[in-house]
Amino acid sequence: MAETRKERARHWRYEELPGVDLLRARYIRKSFVRHTHEHFVIAAIADGVEVFHHGGGDQYAGAGALALVNPDTPHTGRAGVPEGWQYGAVYPSPDVVAAIAAETTTLRGTPGFVTPVLDDPYTVRLVHQVLRATDEGNALAADTLLRVAVTRLLRLNGGTLPRREVRTAGARTAARARAVLEERMAAPPTLEQLAADLGTSPFALLRAFRDTYGMPPHTWLTDARVRRARRLLDAGTTPSEAAVTVGFTDQPHLNRHFSRIVGVPPGAYQRERKNVQDARGGLSVTSGAWQWNGQQSTSTRTYGQITEGMTRSGPEESRTAPSSGTLWASGSPSDSPGSPSA
Repeated sequence: MAETRKERARHWRYEELPGVDLLRARYIRKSFVRHTHEHFVIAAIADGVEVFHHGGGDQYAGAGALALVNPDTPHTGRAGVPEGWQYGAVYPSPDVVAAIAAETTTLRGTPGFVTPVLDDPYTVRLVHQVLRATDEGNALAADTLLRVAVTRLLRLNGGTLPRREVRTAGARTAARARAVLEERMAAPPTLEQLAADLGTSPFALLRAFRDTYGMPPHTWLTDARVRRARRLLDAGTTPSEAAVTVGFTDQPHLNRHFSRIVGVPPGAYQRERKNVQDARGGLSVTSGAWQWNGQQSTSTRTYGQITEGMTRSGPEESRTAPSSGTLWASGSPSDSPGSPSA
């Protein structure tokens, strides 16, 4: 029982799914500070409840629901019940989602999600199947299941994102301030200095920046530093070097902020993403290691049949979850009896 109470997280990528980040986690006391992602967030809740502040209010996602966040959208995250929450997530890039939308939906413009929480156990299962497929090195299944999941979400909860146009003087000032902070990330000016350089007052700049980007400049800067640190870590830079490069005082400073935004420490993040496949088909962590119910199984479980069509005029999707196994079981994608229709 004690094992089920431990917080665990794994953040990785699979080379056969370019442009997609992957995550499995159980969090109990974890609290994510206000932050954004460059990619879409598709988080499938397996157990417990996650609460995240989004769009001016708290959103609640329980077991069988998905937490959906569009790129560059400020949000937080925390447990909604004492036992925390357990989930798997995929983070497809805007280019990946746009390509899927163009092929399988009638959406025009920039596609995105309309509401931040969707109760759909079927797609929750699909997301977990994607993660299991990457664990097994099954590229065909991982790619197929990801496309089916994203298509289904866009059909059930998709829309065209509004274009971000800088219209007001305040928004233009905020954009200029953001550019300065990006350029001077390692040694940023004070709010007073930044405002003076832009010909405005500190409080006017603070208000304009928060209205435009959903957070004050110092919070945005921390988020941007972590984003840049992730790129450096992906390129092989050590955590200590990345910390100094992006403007943190030392590695512990980076560790603290990185964990509160990404969900894992920078060292663990870099190890998983660098060594996820030391040998083709050999994974550093198997899906079976992520069962906390005390019933880890070595038997093969089949995937549920995929009933959703992949064409723009495909059949109506079933909202019933497939009946195979638990969400965290180690079923084999190759055993799936169904496939997307052409």
